[in-house]
This record gives sequence, structure tokens and C-alpha cells, in this order.
Amino acid sequence: MRKVLLAFAMMAVAILMVSGVASAITFGQPDGNRHPNVGGLVNDTQYSDGTWIYCSGTLISPTVFLTAAHCGDEGTRVRVTFDPAYEDGDKTYTGTFHADPAYPGPTSNTHDIAVVVFDKPIKGITPATLPRAGSLSSLPRDKRFTSVGYGAYEVTNDPGGHQYLYDDVRQYATGTLNAINKTWLRISMNPSTGNGGTCYGDSGGPNFLGDTNVIAAITITGDAVCRSTNVVYRLDTESARAFLSNYVTLP
Repeated sequence: MRKVLLAFAMMAVAILMVSGVASAITFGQPDGNRHPNVGGLVNDTQYSDGTWIYCSGTLISPTVFLTAAHCGDEGTRVRVTFDPAYEDGDKTYTGTFHADPAYPGPTSNTHDIAVVVFDKPIKGITPATLPRAGSLSSLPRDKRFTSVGYGAYEVTNDPGGHQYLYDDVRQYATGTLNAINKTWLRISMNPSTGNGGTCYGDSGGPNFLGDTNVIAAITITGDAVCRSTNVVYRLDTESARAFLSNYVTLP
């Protein structure tokens, strides 16, 4: 387990403000094999506790892994794990990172979407499904979402300040829709209302429609202490579909 102390936590918040990085599941539970198509991007830098997961994502075809643009650089080689509890040395899959060329866009549409194209097809994992064009515009206000990802599972408020706890375990939580706009959904992750959500390390991870295999949106950002709102990038928009159509067949 990694315990991120105040200095790193403050750095993480600074990164959040610049790039929109969000992290792992809070007020959730270990995912096990519920969502085997959700994986994590593995940092190749060796630390005292080995390599670790820095972003999340989802397999959307045997060769394509969906994530966020702020999770990498165009054309770089990256590794992905689908292990539900990653440890250094576990099996990974290698591919090339491709971000939306319009990233970073304006706040109204950041184009914060990317894919990893694997060298070889992934076998034995059923890809997730993308939403139909415009299908998220009229969701009911009580719509539930299942957020999945790796990373910080808890934020503590100790005398020294907030600390972010990580264990590289895939987790899930459910939240309720707060608001819809042209490119974003805002999902409550407030535990006082029975919701859970995302934190640092969940960036790029999926927000499934209810209990389905349909990804409504990918996690991009949220509040600094991961207790209020999960802000996610819609996948049913014209701009998201224009990018994704270069890599997969759309519904």
C-alpha cells in the first residue's frame, strides 16, 4: 500500500488543477471480476514499492483501450494491466497511446479522451460497449452510474493534512446524476447521500450506465478531496464519437 503524505497530496492537487487528473474509487468496494474489461496504466518508473498504476481505462475492442488524454503523450509506448489487484511483475499488455488531437480544448469541451492501441488483440476479456449518439442527453435525474478504477481508495484528514491512500486494487462505487451539459456529466459521490465515486488514479476510467456494460463517460476530474462531484466526459457526443470512430466501430 502507498500512503501519500501531505507534500505529495498538495502536488497531486496542483496537478489536478492543471491537467484535470482524478483518482481512485472512494466509498466503494473491491471489484474482483465484476468488470474485467477495466484496466490500469502502469508507471514504468521503479519506486521502493515497485511499479504502480497512475490512470484507469476500459477495453472497448480486442485491440483498443479507452482512457483520458491527460494520462499520456501522443505516440508513447505504455503498459496496461487488467489484474484486479495489481502487483509489480503481474502480466501487462503493451500498446501505443493516441490522444484526441484537439486536446487540450476549452473548458466547454476539453477533448480529454485517448486510446491505447495494443500490439496484439486481448483474448479472454469481453470489451465494454459505447453509447449511441446523443443517448445521454435526456437521462433521468435519479440515474445511477457505476464508476470503476484503480488508485486512492480513501482520503484521510490527519493533523498533518489530507492523505491519499492507494493499493492498486480495482474498485467500484455507485453515484447519482447531478447535472448534464453538452460534453459533461456531473455525478454525485457524496457519501452522506449514499454515493461513492472517484479520486486520483481513476482518470480515464469508466462510468457505466447503472449495472450495464455501456460506458456513458470517462472520469476526468472532481473536487480535491474526492467527496463531492465526479466530473466525467460524455462518450455520446459528436466530438467524442469523431475521435473514437478512428479506432472502433460505433453503435
